Amino acid sequence: MSKFSLREAALHILDQIDKNQSYSNLLLNHAIKKFEISKKDTGLLTEITYGTIQRKMTLDYYLEPFLKKKIEGWVRNLLRLSLYQMLYLDRVPERAAIHEAVEIAKKKGHKGIAGMVNGVLRSIQREGVRSLDEIEDPITKISIGTSHPGWLVKRWSEHFGLEKTKEMCERNLIAPIQTARVNLNRITREEAIEMLKEEGVEASESHIVPAAIRVKKGNIAHTSAYAEGFITVQDESSMLVAYALNPVPGESVLDMCAAPGGKSTHIAECLNGEGEVLALDLHDHKIKLINENADRLKLKNVKGEAMDGRKLQEHYPDKEFDRILVDAPCSGFGVLRRKPDIKYAKREQDLHSLARIQQELLASAVKSLKKGGTLVYSTCTVDKEENEGTVEKFLAGHPDIEMKLPDNLPEHITVLAENNMLQIFPQDFDGDGFFITVFKKN
Repeated sequence: MSKFSLREAALHILDQIDKNQSYSNLLLNHAIKKFEISKKDTGLLTEITYGTIQRKMTLDYYLEPFLKKKIEGWVRNLLRLSLYQMLYLDRVPERAAIHEAVEIAKKKGHKGIAGMVNGVLRSIQREGVRSLDEIEDPITKISIGTSHPGWLVKRWSEHFGLEKTKEMCERNLIAPIQTARVNLNRITREEAIEMLKEEGVEASESHIVPAAIRVKKGNIAHTSAYAEGFITVQDESSMLVAYALNPVPGESVLDMCAAPGGKSTHIAECLNGEGEVLALDLHDHKIKLINENADRLKLKNVKGEAMDGRKLQEHYPDKEFDRILVDAPCSGFGVLRRKPDIKYAKREQDLHSLARIQQELLASAVKSLKKGGTLVYSTCTVDKEENEGTVEKFLAGHPDIEMKLPDNLPEHITVLAENNMLQIFPQDFDGDGFFITVFKKN
């Protein structure tokens, strides 16, 4: 039996994020093992942890009038996660959330802190929280109401307008559905759904992507269908990248920033065992992930190699590829539902240095692309500087390149494209925010 309750585990994760800028998903997995959280409590721990991170700024806005003096970081996190349960979780009684918070405060601090925590939470229970309507400025109201930094809301509203920004910020607070890619070389979607059903997982065919299924109940990562390589956990937006690249069996394909290998293995599946996929990433431990993924899916045509894609010509001076994917390092603002801590960690100046790296990767890729070859640039973000800005600069420096989305993308996806650039928002079909464009080398 764990000495830690699940709320203590949640508090530990929140404190670690603040102290070490660590990623919540990694910390959560570590905490489940470390504190021996039972299977039945894992869902609630995940919900409390992610929910508190997602709504941190809103919770602070609600707490502020009840806090009379400066408090330690762990106490603030304890108040946040307790208030999150009181306001947003129907299945946790308020008295239980308050009682547990007071017990944790006694254990971790002293009587005075426990008394303060009790007082603050009882006052909120009695008086309720203040209205967001007290905020007059529309940018600030969206920022506080959806817990997105003000600079980011301002930037998005300049790029996409206030209404679209508000819609996106609100969607970012909703947990994503689990989707998977079926390895159509080995099994049909109907067979995969039936196989999962036998393991207690309820799924249906995706209407967005031909190879995708959507999970209604259960976790596919714990099934034999996953372990034996019939399916891969992947978001539908991310699956569209391989369709945009449109590889043909027998071709030589480069995936320049490949870990953990979701897109590399999808490309390899499209090649149907013929041709090759060279999958690069900076670190050996990430290459290990790519190779493990390929092995699980029984794909023999994926080769992982630790390398900086910007130095490709030094390692392969004479090699040319039919198709190259640059799924570039980016701000990750399209996946805030999965990694909510990103929105607090990033700064506006970070985006400028990312845009420079994106340019360098594209410049390197095009040198190793065959004449007539296809180059796909994609990111999991919704930022105009990183996306359209990078594309415009790249085209300006490469007159031999033209931009054209392929005909094989589903029609309901191509209608989202403008000027041959596909920007997917989280609210479009409940997938990740993603950007995809396709270049041809003349």
